[in-house]
Amino acid sequence: MRLVILGGPGAGKGTQSQTLCQQQSIPLVSTGDILREAIASQSDLGLQVQPYVEKGELVPDTLLIEFMRERLLQSDTARGWLLEGYPRTAFQAEELDFLLEKLQQKLDWAIYLEVSESVMSDRCIGKLSNLGSKVSQADSRPDNHPEIVQRRIDLFHERTVPILEYYGYRHRLLTINGNQSPEEVNQEILEKIKN
Repeated sequence: MRLVILGGPGAGKGTQSQTLCQQQSIPLVSTGDILREAIASQSDLGLQVQPYVEKGELVPDTLLIEFMRERLLQSDTARGWLLEGYPRTAFQAEELDFLLEKLQQKLDWAIYLEVSESVMSDRCIGKLSNLGSKVSQADSRPDNHPEIVQRRIDLFHERTVPILEYYGYRHRLLTINGNQSPEEVNQEILEKIKN
């Protein structure tokens, strides 16, 4: 099974990715992890992306697709994988398809965790968790302040509609109600990827 997971901040991508990878016995391919590992190992590609990451800038698409190519050629991805954090734009989705064609692989599904803006905001700010249960302690990360959360949500909407259209047109988009509990979201995903 080859999957991409999409969703806004607080949609539950991390939770669902980990669960699905365990259930499907496939590795989680996280762009954030790949970039951090490459920088830490001082690999050639790592040295190229380090200035972008340190400044908080977007890593150029040409470098990201090269990271994806290297990662998807590793032996643990032979039976499948789940991508988290990539693609983030329709252009990247198209580049990923070109890469997969070269690697003689095919994406099975792009899973979109559709979550209302208010739930995204509440989950990120740490006031509420799934379906209104209280979070024990608010997440104090700097990117979880209300103004920054709203900017992250706005950016997500700008970038995501074209990706959804891209995968929808290719009949590879599964839209999941992400406002449910994590268990219900997982159940809906499993039911839809079977069909």
